[in-house]
Amino acid sequence: MENSSSRKLIEYIKQKPQVYEASSSAFWDDENISGYMLEAHLDPDAEGATRKHEFIQRSADWIAERCGGGAGKKLLDLGCGPGLYAELFDDRGFQVTGLDFSRRSVQYAREHAAGTKRDIRYEYKNYLDMDEENAFDVVTLIYCDFGVLPPKDRRILLGKIKKALKQGGILILDGFTRALPFEKLETVQYQDEGFWSAGPHVVIQRNYRYPETDNTLEQYLVITEEDCHCYNLWNQRYTRETLKKEIESAGLCCTEFYDNVAGKAFTGRDTTICAVAEKQAEG
Repeated sequence: MENSSSRKLIEYIKQKPQVYEASSSAFWDDENISGYMLEAHLDPDAEGATRKHEFIQRSADWIAERCGGGAGKKLLDLGCGPGLYAELFDDRGFQVTGLDFSRRSVQYAREHAAGTKRDIRYEYKNYLDMDEENAFDVVTLIYCDFGVLPPKDRRILLGKIKKALKQGGILILDGFTRALPFEKLETVQYQDEGFWSAGPHVVIQRNYRYPETDNTLEQYLVITEEDCHCYNLWNQRYTRETLKKEIESAGLCCTEFYDNVAGKAFTGRDTTICAVAEKQAEG
């Protein structure tokens, strides 16, 4: 490992990262990682990239029912991945636009939609770069992707979602809660090849909790012969009150809460929380 890589590793490992400290390298579009992620998405029994497909079916059914059916309604699926939810929404009558920042997933989604004769529009784009106005009846942001973003970006995103929704349109999103199990750890592992790199590499994983801000971090330091990369995977943990406050600060009105995005009645004791918010008439 070159001296510059050694210096990088020392800088990464010598202290606990600041809350929402950025990763050093792209994650979703990495050629090796995105291949493993797509494989995980498509595995019906895996939950590494999305939920099990049986849950996704129930979730899509509930969302369609909550919206009064999809006929005549436009839906924006943020973080659409390879189109698992988007295709189910299309089957339920919605006119669907899927947006994701993984080039591989979007390409797969486009090809699969074409092969199955579905008219779904997919865009390779960062959420924060979207600029739709009064275009959608429903916006979904599923699998707790919202809490991955730092607070500033969440505020920007909620503003863009509000702008993209029609009057009376609804946002459905989910997040993690304090009930999600967390293990503080530090591990070191060598692999000839794997998720983080196609060649020989060492992975140092460090998990941290930030009680003062209700954040958790899974940090992966990946050391290859050529370089050292840092991947910081953040999550925000929510209560009903904190999620409601955050959404309503953007001018949307929270109308309902559930334990999950399949409509389980709210108890506040589940590992996830789902909010339904509405864009109400102004003035």
